[in-house]
Amino acid sequence: MSSTKVLFIGDSVTDCGRRDDPDRQLGHGYVREVSDKLALVRQGETVVNRGISGNRVVDLLDRWTMDCLDEHPDTLSILIGINDTWRRYDSDDPTSVEKYERGYRSLLEQAVGAGIGRIILVDPFLLPLTPEQATWREDLDPKIAVVQALAAEFGTRHLALDDFLQAQLGEFSPADLAADGVHPTELGHRIIANAWLSAYLSQ
Repeated sequence: MSSTKVLFIGDSVTDCGRRDDPDRQLGHGYVREVSDKLALVRQGETVVNRGISGNRVVDLLDRWTMDCLDEHPDTLSILIGINDTWRRYDSDDPTSVEKYERGYRSLLEQAVGAGIGRIILVDPFLLPLTPEQATWREDLDPKIAVVQALAAEFGTRHLALDDFLQAQLGEFSPADLAADGVHPTELGHRIIANAWLSAYLSQ
């Protein structure tokens, strides 16, 4: 069976310490969970992690050729956007919805133009722990809508991760899934990995 490369790219949720991980640089989050579980059900998949903590859409644009296109993945998974929201509130450095959409669209146009045949767009998410953090939704929700619209426009697969995690709150607290509302716990990463695999393996 020929090898298939699955490339994950995004921010700290994807990075998860992968650059300090001597074992294939997968990190200790959902990407490693996906790799381990995928190995049990499929042969020939190579998983690559190119997440970098703190990244926004503009940062992906800057490194898109080297960290995505030059990798020639068969499947590309993108999870980006929470820092485009967060920096508005902690650094007074907002990313408008329009700038986010333009940047994200450019990523997809380049990926499709390079012949990447399978793309999965994953919604950024937020599990607010405080009333102040809950106000971030006014900035994040329109960006989630952008991801959903681009997935439909480009005909990619789409993982409505924010909705999926919100649905888990009947069983778990926000802190059970993301200790600071943004970065997943071990349980949160496991749940994300299972949701991603369901989207990936479905026909």
